[in-house]
Amino acid sequence: MGSRWQFWIDRGGTFTDIVARRPDGTLLTHKLLSENPERYKDAAVQGIRELLGVAAGEPVPADAVEAVRMGTTVATNALLERKGEPVLLVTTAGLGDQLRIGYQARPKIFARHIQLPEQLYTRVLELPERVAADGTILLKLDEDAARAGLQAAFDGGLRACAILFIHGYRHTAHEARVADIAREIGFTQISSSHQVSPLMKMVGRGDTTVADAYLSPILRRYVAQVADALPGIPLYFMQSNGGLTEAQRFQGRDAILSGPAGGIVGAVRTAAAEGFGQIIGFDMGGTSTDVSHYAGQYERSLETVVAGVRLRVPMLRIHTVAAGGGSICRFDGARLRVGPESAGSNPGPACYRRGGPLTVTDCNVMVGKLHPDFFPPVFGPEGNEKLDAAVVREKFAALAAEVSAASGTAMTPEALAEGFLRIAVENMANAIKHISVQRGYDVTRYALNCFGGAGGQHACLVADALGMKTVYLHPFAGVLSAYGMGLADLGALRDRAVENVLDESSFPSLIQTIGELGRDAAAELQAQGVEPARIGLHPTARVKVAGTDAALEITFGEVPAMRAAFAEAHRQRFGFDVPDRALVVESLSVEAVAASGEHVDIGTGPADAPTPLTPPPALADVPLWLGGETRAVPVHDRGSLPPGTQVPGPAILREPTGTTIVEPGWRADVTARGGLVLRRVVPLPARVAIGTDADPVMLEVFNNLFMSIAEQMGLALENTAHSVNIKERLDFSCALFDAGGNLIANAPHIPVHLGSMGDSVRAVIETRRDSLRPGDAVMLNNPYRGGTHLPDVTVVTPVFDEAGRHILFWVASRGHQADIGGITPGSMPPDSQTIDQEGILIDDFLLVEGGRLREQAVVELLSSGPYPARNISQNLGDLRAQVAANARGRDELMKMVSLFGLDTVAAYMGHVQRNAEEQVRRVIKVLKDGHFTVAMDNGAAITVAISINHEQRTAKIDFTGTSPQQPNNFNAPSAIVRAAVLYVFRTLVDDDIPLNDGCLAPLEIIIPEGSMLNPKSPAAVVAGNVEVSQAVTNALYGALGVLAAAQGTMNNFTFGNDTHQYYETICGGAGAGPGFDGTDAVHTHMTNSRLTDPEVLEWRFPVRLESFRIRQGSGGQGRYKGGEGVERRIRFLEAMTAAILSNNRINRPFGLAGGGDALPGAARVERADGRVEELPATAKAAMQPGDAFVIVTPGGGAYGG
Repeated sequence: MGSRWQFWIDRGGTFTDIVARRPDGTLLTHKLLSENPERYKDAAVQGIRELLGVAAGEPVPADAVEAVRMGTTVATNALLERKGEPVLLVTTAGLGDQLRIGYQARPKIFARHIQLPEQLYTRVLELPERVAADGTILLKLDEDAARAGLQAAFDGGLRACAILFIHGYRHTAHEARVADIAREIGFTQISSSHQVSPLMKMVGRGDTTVADAYLSPILRRYVAQVADALPGIPLYFMQSNGGLTEAQRFQGRDAILSGPAGGIVGAVRTAAAEGFGQIIGFDMGGTSTDVSHYAGQYERSLETVVAGVRLRVPMLRIHTVAAGGGSICRFDGARLRVGPESAGSNPGPACYRRGGPLTVTDCNVMVGKLHPDFFPPVFGPEGNEKLDAAVVREKFAALAAEVSAASGTAMTPEALAEGFLRIAVENMANAIKHISVQRGYDVTRYALNCFGGAGGQHACLVADALGMKTVYLHPFAGVLSAYGMGLADLGALRDRAVENVLDESSFPSLIQTIGELGRDAAAELQAQGVEPARIGLHPTARVKVAGTDAALEITFGEVPAMRAAFAEAHRQRFGFDVPDRALVVESLSVEAVAASGEHVDIGTGPADAPTPLTPPPALADVPLWLGGETRAVPVHDRGSLPPGTQVPGPAILREPTGTTIVEPGWRADVTARGGLVLRRVVPLPARVAIGTDADPVMLEVFNNLFMSIAEQMGLALENTAHSVNIKERLDFSCALFDAGGNLIANAPHIPVHLGSMGDSVRAVIETRRDSLRPGDAVMLNNPYRGGTHLPDVTVVTPVFDEAGRHILFWVASRGHQADIGGITPGSMPPDSQTIDQEGILIDDFLLVEGGRLREQAVVELLSSGPYPARNISQNLGDLRAQVAANARGRDELMKMVSLFGLDTVAAYMGHVQRNAEEQVRRVIKVLKDGHFTVAMDNGAAITVAISINHEQRTAKIDFTGTSPQQPNNFNAPSAIVRAAVLYVFRTLVDDDIPLNDGCLAPLEIIIPEGSMLNPKSPAAVVAGNVEVSQAVTNALYGALGVLAAAQGTMNNFTFGNDTHQYYETICGGAGAGPGFDGTDAVHTHMTNSRLTDPEVLEWRFPVRLESFRIRQGSGGQGRYKGGEGVERRIRFLEAMTAAILSNNRINRPFGLAGGGDALPGAARVERADGRVEELPATAKAAMQPGDAFVIVTPGGGAYGG
């Protein structure tokens, strides 16, 4: 042990926690408010002064302190509150709006008012320069323009700049030169993308670079403030990647997860000391819960979204869910709801005596898990009063009466509180599934390492929800993030994009890069005074299958070893191997680590097990509501329990930094190191009996469980798919259905899929109900039997009972295949007139028989007809992924049946539908009759009349008057119209409700047969899915009078040849509504697919994105203006066929309530020889090298004159 003090500090948003190591090696803890300006300038410094006994005004003695190690939320708070440094963004000419447009998807697909995160930069400087994907200089940097633009920004008061050039990660000279000029002018913060995040993907790297410039000055000022108060004392900060660094090297990009990273390090090291090598970190605080996974090495995510900002730097993988002690508990008339809103620290929970609402903390007070006599008395005006249990009981009694009146079921305040807790526990358990089960890990073999102020109250229940049998709590669990600072190592991480094929020929180049990265990382630690002998290097490679984007991190080594490691990692994550596919090394990383020298409470295994002891007499017995009854439960002081003590549940263990509940069936053992290991000693019952009547608690639990299964299916499909359309553009959906084919839960991916998959499932039921066997799956894309258009292929799987005799449920997944045949690559022909020109029509095809994929039959099917599929191996890969996704859904549903019983699960499938139905009926009650017609560019029109029956709370949606079936492809199958109606009425509910067939129950939809909305075979339909659906949506909003038209098109753009096929949809303006403007440059209504990153696009395809801009002035003008469209220009480097399939090139998206119409869109080809060819709404063109295709998208209509 050293002979001086060390201080390990976590400066959080509300509290600052300190663990101090005295010169004699003993540890003590201290806690202060992070903000208390009346008493001190900085909490960390004040805590050090108090622990050292330094008088006010006296300096902290440097010779008494060996080191200070800190994690801080200063950068995170600045990001959340948008209080960083004003930033100038310097970027390639033509791409100044790229970061604002991002990947064009909206964060909430059912929000009429689309709200995007505020950008961090204040001003943009576009400079003439261009580098190709391979690093070739196409246009040299205009240094005069750079100097003039930077000087103007500097004169305007800006001092921070972020430099981002396309492919700047690969060719760094232009960025470096602009940085030199900025330094010469006097900029004090210069962040260059090739230094901040030297990885492919312009959008993520750009956001990271801007964030670094935005946050680093704030961080630097804070670091200087601390350092000035601690002169001569070594000061280190925790980085988001889990390593410590010297204060002067601490940058904004590395500071976002500074505090939580300490918690993960602390959890891993303390668990290892007790012999737990596989853990789930469970950090429950006041407003949220952070969960993490560890199985031998720290997991890092290369892309993280924080406060709406994409950060492309290595960070410890942490998943956050809005469920904490302060999460607000409420009743919506049918379901109990927990969060995501929080009471915060002010007013806080109701029991805090500040007039706050009921929260999870109040639930624990109500059931007796938190007792006023055994909780610090820090409340009231003088900070000396106990928790207010009386107001909690009063509020719960009132709410229980409300719930009982609405549901017809009597409920006590205690039962109500217990119900809220059950929902909160399920939410937290689902968060843990997200980082474990969904990634292929069996958490039942793990220990739940619980820390944070509120974790111990819920740890056993969360473990039970996951089938985990062990929970660990360190003595410093309440301050584990601070403790982790002391256990962390110094670290430096270096990474570089390489994009090399993994084979023997490229290996020398990979070895060279690893060597360069290792030397650079080691040099950083040596510069901090670390001896070379103490430095360990850990090289890793991020490897992916060629043509995909899902890279997995493996240890770097010889080529055969890396291929084997990748195969194992791929099987672990995705459930299958790809032995014959080429592998690509996306990037290489080297982490240099120097052991911190702190070995407090760290060992290779547990100390000798102590002799079991019975607990000493309890402090008191208190009433505790458990499982529907009140029981007397002992309260023990954890500090008084010697090693070896075994406390059977139920029991309450109190300590200064938290309360731990030992639930019935569990036992708490005090280890030799003073930790608590909670073990389930009585097996959980195999089945939970809850009955089949609708219960407000279980209604919310089952709703969340059903949605969680659909989301797990979606993640499995995204992870295992082969095509860019599914894996990156996320053009897919997954859903659960009851035995009759009614939609129960649909993971919200692509809205046009939402209401239509049920028709496909019912089509399978109609033809195959009696012939299917366990292990079978059916494939179809028939637009006349529930399909949308041919590229959208649906795989339907029956879920049988254990005996394999009866079908209980159905699961289905729909994915947009990159090509399914047809007259143009990508299967989106603008000029098709019959369905066979659009690709292979699949109807009731047995895809899987008895668990075996009928691969040869699929190949024969996709090779048939006049226009066969072009990439059948990719089709097979995506179909395998859909089968795997359905298998996940089937297995999870059967787990529910095993736990709750078939009658209960089936009953709640009905209950969640009736709940959704009731929510829609409430909205219908306030709607008015309406009628609207939307004209299409091809002369057709969509007419809809909406009639409201207020007494019955129903609506009739009648499309009579709509144009007849079209000779072109602007025909929408009736399933698409159902999807549009479902989407619109769902968006009218301003709440988070389940999306299922219950939403359609109050709606009567009339679609004339033979119209363009209900066509007959063999009508072409490809534009119906993507274009007519948007027009139907606008018509519905127009009839209801609630939202002006969005752009009314998806701007489908395809190009390809025998080698390459690509498809994208392009954003435009959103319509305005009462009280809000429309949003610029965003996907609206029936699509939400993402754009491929510009650097990935140019790396994979022989094209160049010359510009992508917001089209100023294209939105409608009015009291609330419409959103702006965009202009996108792509130049071709090889001969290809390009096609545009769009609408609103003639007609203008309408305004409402006197608001102005938006400008229509346009498309043109600019030939290399200077000729310009204006194109109609649907067209295809033969593109030659040097030709450019320009797409201009419409704006959104305005609302109000």
